[in-house]
Amino acid sequence: MASRIEVGFKKGIKDALGDSTRKRIVEDLHINVENVRTLDVYTIDADISNEQIKVLGEELFADPVIQEYSHRPLAEDFSWLIEVGFKPGVTDNAGATAKKASEDILKTTIKGVYFSRQYLINGKITQEDADKIAGGLLANALIERWVIINSKDWDKQKGVHLPLPIVKGKHKPAVVELDLNTSDKKLKELSAHRLLALNHKEMIALQEYFNAEKTRTQRKDLGLTLPTDVEIEVLAQTWSEHCKHKIFNSQITYSDDKGSLVINSLFSTFIKRATKEINKPWLVSVFTDNAGVIKFNDEYNLVMKVETHNTPSALDPYGGAITGIVGVNRDPMGTGIGARLIFNTDVFCFASPFYDKELPPRLLHPKRIFEGVRRGVEHGGNKSGIPTVNGCI
Repeated sequence: MASRIEVGFKKGIKDALGDSTRKRIVEDLHINVENVRTLDVYTIDADISNEQIKVLGEELFADPVIQEYSHRPLAEDFSWLIEVGFKPGVTDNAGATAKKASEDILKTTIKGVYFSRQYLINGKITQEDADKIAGGLLANALIERWVIINSKDWDKQKGVHLPLPIVKGKHKPAVVELDLNTSDKKLKELSAHRLLALNHKEMIALQEYFNAEKTRTQRKDLGLTLPTDVEIEVLAQTWSEHCKHKIFNSQITYSDDKGSLVINSLFSTFIKRATKEINKPWLVSVFTDNAGVIKFNDEYNLVMKVETHNTPSALDPYGGAITGIVGVNRDPMGTGIGARLIFNTDVFCFASPFYDKELPPRLLHPKRIFEGVRRGVEHGGNKSGIPTVNGCI
C-alpha cells in the first residue's frame, strides 16, 4: 500500500516558490490571485509503518527548522488545489533520489518513490481559470499530469488521489520488415506514420540503397531480406535536422536584386572555410574533436563547445535545456585527453514574450519557454558545480 509524505513550510516562513508562481499567474496569464503556497509530495510505493514514515520525514524529506511534514494532507485555507506529477515512464529525478535515500535509511527495498507538487491557490477564480493555470503554466501536458480540486469539494480525510505513475501493460519488442518498393504516396505515408520526418527525396534514397545489387548481396549473405524498422529508424535519426543539421549544410540559392548566389553549405562556406583560410597559429584543434581547442598561453589551452538545443527545449523547456547544457559540459571532458570545466555561457533566442496570437500545436508560449530554459540552464550548470557566468538574449 502506498504512503504519502507531504512537506511544506511552517507558518511564518516565506514560500519563495509560491510567491514567484503567484507573480507568473498574474503577469503571464492575467489571472488575479491573492497568494500561492506550495507543498512537496513524496508518494512511496511500499508497505511501511507510521514509525518508518516518521523517520523518513524527520531525517530525509523535511528541514526541521523551516518545514513540517505529515503523512496526512497538509492542505488548508485555499480556493483551489492543483497537484502536478510526472506521467508514467517519464524520468523523475527527485523521486529516484528519494527512493535510493529511503532505502539507505530504512535498510529495505522500495518499489518506487514518486515526486509531485501541490499548489494551494487563493483568489476568486473560476474552474476555467484553474484549468488555464494548470495546463498553461504549472504543468507540461507532454510529460506531466495533474489534478484540480475546488475547496468546496475538498475532503481532508481522503486528500488527493493522484494514481501511481507506473507503466502498465506488457510490451514485447518486435522487429518489423518494411517494403520500400512502393508508390511515392505510400513512402510519404510510411515516413509520416513512423515519424521518420524524411522527405520524398530521402525516402527514395533509402529505396535505391536497399535495392542496389551490392546491398542486396551483402544482406543475403547475412540472412537479411527486406529492411527492418530498426534500420530505417536509425537512418532517419542519423539524417534528422537535430543530428545532421541538414539546413545548415544544404545547398542554398540566395537571390536579390543583384543576382543569385549558390551557397554549398552555410557551415562549410562561412565558418569552416573561413577558419581554415585565416588559419591563426593559436588554433590547436578545430572541427575534428568533441570541442574546439585554442592556445591560451604557453601552459594552457582553452576548450570551448557550442550546441543548439531548439526542438527539445521548445517541447520541454526545463528538461530540454538541462539535457543540452550537461551535454555541452560532457564534450570538453571528452576532448583530447580531457579538459577541466570552468564555466558556462549561454545565448538565448526566443520569440517575443508579448506574443498574443495562436500558438502552433504542442508548443508553449515563448515566455514560458524562456523561463523553463533559464531554469534548466541554471540547474544543469550550478548543480554540477559549473556556474553560468554570463550570456545574452
